[in-house]
Amino acid sequence: MNIMDFNVKKLAADAGTFLSRAVQFTEEKLGQAEKTELDAHLENLLSKAECTKLWTEKIMKQTEVLLQPNPNARIEEFVYEKLDRKAPSRMNNPELLGQYMIDAGNEFGPGTAYGNALIKCGETQKRIGTADRELIQTSAINFLTPLRNFVEGDYKTITKERKLLQNKRLDLDAAKTRLKKAKVAEARAAIWAEEVTKSEQEVRITQSEFDRQAEITRLLLEGISSTHAHHLRCLNDFVEAQMTYYAQCYQYMLHLQKQLGSFPSTFLSNNNQSSSTPVPSASASSVLASASASLPSVSNSVVTSGFSELKSSSGSRKARVLYDYDAANSSELSLLADEVITVYSIPGMDSDWLMGERGNQKGKVPITYLELLN
Repeated sequence: MNIMDFNVKKLAADAGTFLSRAVQFTEEKLGQAEKTELDAHLENLLSKAECTKLWTEKIMKQTEVLLQPNPNARIEEFVYEKLDRKAPSRMNNPELLGQYMIDAGNEFGPGTAYGNALIKCGETQKRIGTADRELIQTSAINFLTPLRNFVEGDYKTITKERKLLQNKRLDLDAAKTRLKKAKVAEARAAIWAEEVTKSEQEVRITQSEFDRQAEITRLLLEGISSTHAHHLRCLNDFVEAQMTYYAQCYQYMLHLQKQLGSFPSTFLSNNNQSSSTPVPSASASSVLASASASLPSVSNSVVTSGFSELKSSSGSRKARVLYDYDAANSSELSLLADEVITVYSIPGMDSDWLMGERGNQKGKVPITYLELLN
C-alpha cells in the first residue's frame, strides 16, 4: 500500500466517523437515540470550570477598565501586545494635570502665592501619576497575567479535552446503537452472529476510550481548585498593590496640604481660611486620621502620646523632619525633609507647635512635620 492509498483510506475513515457522530448527535436531539450521561461528579466539575472561566473573564476585563479607563488606550496597548512591541510612553492623566499646573505656576510666577501653590500641586499630581504607573505595572504582572493565562491557556486545554470526551461519547453511543440493531437483526435471522460479535467488540473499545478520556478530563477539571488557590494569592497581591498606591497618594496629599497650609496669612485670609496653624481643618483631619490608622507605618496613639509627654516635661527630644517646611515669618524655623533637629516645648505654646533647634538656629516648628526619635 502506498502513501496515497493510505491517506485516501484514512480520509474515508475520518469521514465515516464524522458522519456517524453527526447522525448520533442529531438523533439524540430529536429524542430518537439514547445518550450516555456523565457521572454527577464530572458534571459538577464541568460546571465549576465554566463558572470560573466566566467570572475570571469579567473580573479581568473590569480590572483593565479600572486601571486604564481610556478605551482607546486599552485598544492601543492590546494591538502593541499582539505585535510584540512596546507601546509608546505617554503621560497619564495625573501627570498631564501636574504638568499643566507646573507650567501655569511658572507663568503666573513662582514667587506669587497662587503660582507657588500650583507648582506644589503639580509636583504632587506627577508623583501620584508615577504611583499610578507602578500600580498598573504591578497589577498587570501579579494579577491580570495569571487570570489571562487561565482563560487563554488552561481553560482552552480543558475545552479541547472536553470536546474529545464528547466525541468519544458519541462514538460509544453510536456503537451501542449499532449493537442494538445487530441483535434485532440476528433475532430475525437477517445477519450472521459475527456481526453481533463485531459490534460488541466495538462497544468495548469505544467504552474503554470513553472511560480513559473521561478520566483525563476529570483530572484536568479537578485542577480548578488549585486555580482558585492560585488566583486567591494573586488577588492578595492586587489588594496589596492597591493599598500601597492609596497609602502613597494619602502621604503625598497630606504633605501637599501641609505645604499649602504654611502659606503666609495674607494669602490665606483672602480665601477666608485660618492661618494660625499648618495642620488640616477639623473635618479634613478626621478623615485623614481615619485613613492613616490603616497604614502599617503609622501609630497615632504612640505619636500623640510622645508629643504629649514632651509638652508636659521640661526636657528635649530629637526629631526627624518628615517634609520640607518654609518658615512663614522670623519666629519659625525652616525645615528640610529627613534632617534631625532638637525639639522642646515652652510654657504657653500652641499645642500644634514646638520649639526647634538646629545648631545656632531656633524657631517654632509644626509637630505634624515631625517624627520623634527614641
